[in-house]
Amino acid sequence: MKRVLLSAFAMIDPAVYRARLPDAVDDEVTVDVAELGSTDRLIEAGAGYDAIVTDIGTPVTAEAIEALGDDLDVVVRAAVGVDNIDVAAAADAGVTVTRVPDYCTDEVATHSVSLLLTCLRSLETYDDSVANGGWTWEDGRPVRRVSASTIGLLSFGPIAQQATEQLAGFGPELVAYDPFVDADAMAEHGVEKVDFDTLFDRADHVAVYAPLTESTRGVVDADALERLDETSVVVNVGRGPVVDADALLEALETNSIKAAGLDVLAAEPPEDDPLVGRPDTVITPHAAWYSEDARTDLNESAADDVAAVLGEQVPDGRVDPDADWL
Repeated sequence: MKRVLLSAFAMIDPAVYRARLPDAVDDEVTVDVAELGSTDRLIEAGAGYDAIVTDIGTPVTAEAIEALGDDLDVVVRAAVGVDNIDVAAAADAGVTVTRVPDYCTDEVATHSVSLLLTCLRSLETYDDSVANGGWTWEDGRPVRRVSASTIGLLSFGPIAQQATEQLAGFGPELVAYDPFVDADAMAEHGVEKVDFDTLFDRADHVAVYAPLTESTRGVVDADALERLDETSVVVNVGRGPVVDADALLEALETNSIKAAGLDVLAAEPPEDDPLVGRPDTVITPHAAWYSEDARTDLNESAADDVAAVLGEQVPDGRVDPDADWL
C-alpha cells in the first residue's frame, strides 16, 4: 500500500488525487489530509507516508526529512517555488522533490501587468477619491505615458516572458536582468539584457519575478530603489523577501517612488505590516497564481508527479538539486 499525505491547504484539492492516483499507481493508494504549517507538525503528521504534498507555509527542513525516514519517496510542492524545502537534504536522503512550474504562467503574468497598470494610471487613487466625493484628474498626479517609459524586469523566466508579450502592445521599452538567460533569448522577446545596476538606472518602473534564493534575498534594496524616481512603480510577484521591505517603505514615505503593487510580502499573511493600507500601495493576497483553470492544472500535475515517483518513473516536475537557480 502507498500512502499519500496532503496539506490541508486551499490550493490543494484532495478529490483530484483520490481520482487520479488509484488508476496511475500499481498498488493500493490511500490519500489523507492533515493540517501541517510547521516542521514539528510535519514530522508528527507525516510519519509513514510515501509522498507528501505540501504548501508554502510548511518548512520541509533537513530535520524533517531525516525524521520522516526511509518511507518518504517524494515531496511535492504544490506551486512554482521550493524555497520552503531543503532540496539538497532531500537529495542526500534519496527523496525526490517536485514542483509545478508552469500551471499559472498566464495568471501571474497577467496579474503583474494588472498591478503595474493600476499603479501607473493611479486607478486605486482615483477610485478612493471618487468614493470620498472627489471628481478630479489631479488626484492621480503624476501619471506618465506608458509607451514613453522603460520597464525593467528582474528575472526573465516563463512568467516574465509572458508578461513581455502582454506589455508589448503598450509600446514601452523593455529591459531585463537575469544571469541565467542570455541576451539572444531575451532579444527574441524584444527585450534588452542589462546588468542589475543598469536595470535600475534605466527603468522607469520595475517588475520583480525573481524566486527567493540566497542571492536574491533583499536584492532590491535602498541602493537599487534610489536609482528610480518619483514617478516610478515597483511591482513584486516573485517572493516578498526579494524586495527589502524597509527600503521600499522608506522610498514610498519620502516620495522617492510613486507606488508599489505587491502580491507577495515579507511575512504572509501580514501582521501590522506598514505597507498595508497605504494609499500608494496596491496589495493582493498572494493571489497572482489564481484562476479555477490554474488550480485544476496544479493539482492534476502534482498528482501525476506523485504517481510517477511511486511508479519509479521520473516526474515532469522534478527539481534538480544542482540547478543554478536554487
